[in-house]
Amino acid sequence: MNSLGRDRAVRRLTLAEGGSEGKRGRSPPEKESLAVSAPLPLLEVLADVPDPRDPRGIRHPLSAILSLTVLAMLTGCKSYTAIAQFGRDKGFALAHALGFRRGKTPTKSTLSDLFRKIDVTAFEAALSRWVASRLPDEQIKHVCLDGKTARGSKDGDAPGHHLVSAYAPQAQAVLAQIRVDAKTNEHKAALQLLGVLPVKGKIITGDAAFCQRDVAEAIIDAGGDYVLWVKKNQPGLEVDIGAGLAFEAEKRRQAAAFPPLPRPGATAGFGGQ
Repeated sequence: MNSLGRDRAVRRLTLAEGGSEGKRGRSPPEKESLAVSAPLPLLEVLADVPDPRDPRGIRHPLSAILSLTVLAMLTGCKSYTAIAQFGRDKGFALAHALGFRRGKTPTKSTLSDLFRKIDVTAFEAALSRWVASRLPDEQIKHVCLDGKTARGSKDGDAPGHHLVSAYAPQAQAVLAQIRVDAKTNEHKAALQLLGVLPVKGKIITGDAAFCQRDVAEAIIDAGGDYVLWVKKNQPGLEVDIGAGLAFEAEKRRQAAAFPPLPRPGATAGFGGQ
């Protein structure tokens, strides 16, 4: 398949607007906004992920393997075995469209070995840029911060992998996520996410874990607004909010029970006409 045919195949797969051969990759900027002006080709974005493999043993371009993985997972594949089978089932045409030089896709063991070495943060950052570039700004008015432990990540006494994600409900897409290590709590991870998310003009929501002064300040400083749950982890704030709401409710109750008296002379003036 020549380069023109490959580009057309990639466009038909809606993976990219112009194919890219894949390269060893370059590290993404340490801090980069997800707000972009035009859709980014998947193969080109994934080429920014650093390749952890020994160059002497490389058989497949990294961007080709990563794009195959993304495509397989978008169709419901959830294991290395399923991803490898997906590549075999789709055959020669897809392999060349994604940039596999040998016309063959990787095996389960190749995928497993690669994803044990890859820079997960760089991979997720590349995917976040790709997703964000395809979302109209009006679809990202509301962003949810949420922390979850990845299913199946717990291994014996070792704790599971805990992730903090930024999710856009209207677009049904995860904009970014970050792993929370044992020395970092969720709200500190949220501050890192807010550093790369397009917050201006957005409403950021989160549960009580994110109800922290520095998180609220970061959102306001970036031009956004927030709605955060208040629970027992902020007892003083919870009491203040309860007291304020009770005061407003009492004012409304009294206003309804004792309507204001008419102004003197208002009735007389009307009757004299």
